[in-house]
Amino acid sequence: MTDLFVGFFLIFGAALMLLAAIGIIRLPDLPTRMHATTKSGALGTSLIMIGVAVYFADITVVTRVIAIIAFIILTAPVAAHVIGRAGYFVGVPLWEGTVKDDLQKNYDPETHSLSSGLEKPAPSKKSAKPNKRQK
Repeated sequence: MTDLFVGFFLIFGAALMLLAAIGIIRLPDLPTRMHATTKSGALGTSLIMIGVAVYFADITVVTRVIAIIAFIILTAPVAAHVIGRAGYFVGVPLWEGTVKDDLQKNYDPETHSLSSGLEKPAPSKKSAKPNKRQK
């Protein structure tokens, strides 16, 4: 019975990894490619590692599998976000069918500065009243 579970986890994990590889080839631009590889790659790797843990059924292997899965789940989305954002900042073109570009209004490509849109304007110095010590 465990062989069925191991086979299921390994085959389904490998299928998701294949889906990630196809996503790299078929998808049109960097953000969608990063999305496909992060989601299916992390889940595929996790399923393969679960298959390994079920096959060996040893506490040291299971502990290592849990640590590996936690590391992948925590680091893969962050790495994909950083790579995608860096690609945007260096000017990698988006797909023509991109509907929404959230960074366009906050990013200045000439100065390479990114604003959050929540910055408050600096107070003007003309309207500042001198305090008693300045007189």
